[in-house]
Amino acid sequence: MTDPCKVLMIFPLFNANSFWNYKEACDLAGARYPAAPLGLVTVAALLPKHWEIRLVNRNTEDLTDADLDWADMVMTGGMLPQRNDALHIIAQCHERGKPVVVGGPDVTSSPPLYSAANFQVLGEAEEIMDDFVAAWRSGARQGVFEAPMGKTDVTTSPLPRFDLLKLDQYLHVGIQFSRGCPFSCEFCDIIELYGRVPRTKTNGQVMAELDALYALGYRGHVDFVDDNLIGNKKALKKFLPDLKRWQEEKKFPFEFSTEASINLADDADLLRSLADTNFFAVFVGIESPDTDSLVLMQKKQNTRRSLQQSIDTIHKAGIFVNAGFIVGFDSEKGSVAPGMIECIEDTSIPVCMVGLLYALPTTQLTRRLLAEGRLFSGSEQTQSGDQCTAGLNFETKRPRRDVLSDYRTVLKTIYDPKAYFGRVRRLGRMLGRKRSHRMVKGDLRSFMRLVLRIHRAGPGTLGPFWRMMLDCALHNPRALPYVVMTSALYLHLGPFARQVVSEIDGEIENVDTGSWQAPPVLRPIPEALVPA
Repeated sequence: MTDPCKVLMIFPLFNANSFWNYKEACDLAGARYPAAPLGLVTVAALLPKHWEIRLVNRNTEDLTDADLDWADMVMTGGMLPQRNDALHIIAQCHERGKPVVVGGPDVTSSPPLYSAANFQVLGEAEEIMDDFVAAWRSGARQGVFEAPMGKTDVTTSPLPRFDLLKLDQYLHVGIQFSRGCPFSCEFCDIIELYGRVPRTKTNGQVMAELDALYALGYRGHVDFVDDNLIGNKKALKKFLPDLKRWQEEKKFPFEFSTEASINLADDADLLRSLADTNFFAVFVGIESPDTDSLVLMQKKQNTRRSLQQSIDTIHKAGIFVNAGFIVGFDSEKGSVAPGMIECIEDTSIPVCMVGLLYALPTTQLTRRLLAEGRLFSGSEQTQSGDQCTAGLNFETKRPRRDVLSDYRTVLKTIYDPKAYFGRVRRLGRMLGRKRSHRMVKGDLRSFMRLVLRIHRAGPGTLGPFWRMMLDCALHNPRALPYVVMTSALYLHLGPFARQVVSEIDGEIENVDTGSWQAPPVLRPIPEALVPA
């Protein structure tokens, strides 16, 4: 068919009040935003080839009236921290008479909040875009298209339309090898959205994606956005030799990062293969050093090992760890701040995403809290930040003030410049990089900008920064590019931590003065009234 259609894809703003908004680090590198919108460019590849498609990323560029006037259809959607802007975009489209299609994890988790959209695409798009296109062609201008959770055959996923991206706007570009995670953490929505059986693309698919990025002239950081890269170890071990061969043939144009579970440290061969293929960073969900909390949240894989030894093993393999921690679990029997700080210091992890527990819409945690009559109502309507500033949307077992105080203590302590750069210094000594960092355009300029701006991160930063740099230059110069990366992130993380601490101080004061009152809780629906 040759029916014309002009599709405007709009990637909503992430809330500015977020841990992940590394604006200062982006500016050092001449970029505008950390990550490119992989989901939208994948959806673009599922649309008819002759349809015209434009992409506007609201995080990097302005959306104009002319953009909307051009379009026959608007597609938008994203994650929870993008909700406010996604809803704004839907309203803006209606004002200009443009039909709007919304998809992504947040609408999939909370469809009623997006009822104003003409179309909802729920679940993985590969499964249902043909049905949507057929409906559009038949004249339908509203509808809901829902894919079964975690069932999509990702070997049918198309080559993303990387050509729609302005690649120089991003610190890194994402690709995906697998979807799903074999674990069942109570607070996590990944298993609800994408299943517990990791599904993998073929080696050829991923190679084609890398070829496409390479042909577009992209070089540098590529992030494997997998929920857990090692969820299917057998498939990964078959893939890595092909990836290494590709890297060698192209003279290692890319450095990779990803997300994985802590049991990565148990497999020396896999760690070596990742390092040989030029993986340099991995995000690991540690969550808590407390065994009771790990058992309660069903993250037992973290209880079977020494966290310090596991992290040391990954660092010595040449891959540095970023980690997630959470405060606010029911199992916390007293102050958790000292143990969490000790864990972070002992493992020498500079970048720690420490958040307050937040009950996401489709999780075991939310269902349990709802059944217990502890989930606050109203928190599902808006999302003003991330779990750093908008957590604890439920009645806590410990006094709320104690949880907030612990959280404040952890943030204030670990993002003190002396503590932060002390961890970077220890990481710099430990990081067993065998391959030199490939210099890309702008690396030297970025470093000079960092040197000139590092004082902006706050009082007491300059001395620890330079002591760390000198120590790394003397003891492990191969690690210098990576300690520079983590130093650049402090331009955001130092001020952000102080901002969050200030906000938490305000929340604690509200609790102390009685001006904070718990919102009403959602009452569980009687089982007899739940539709079969």
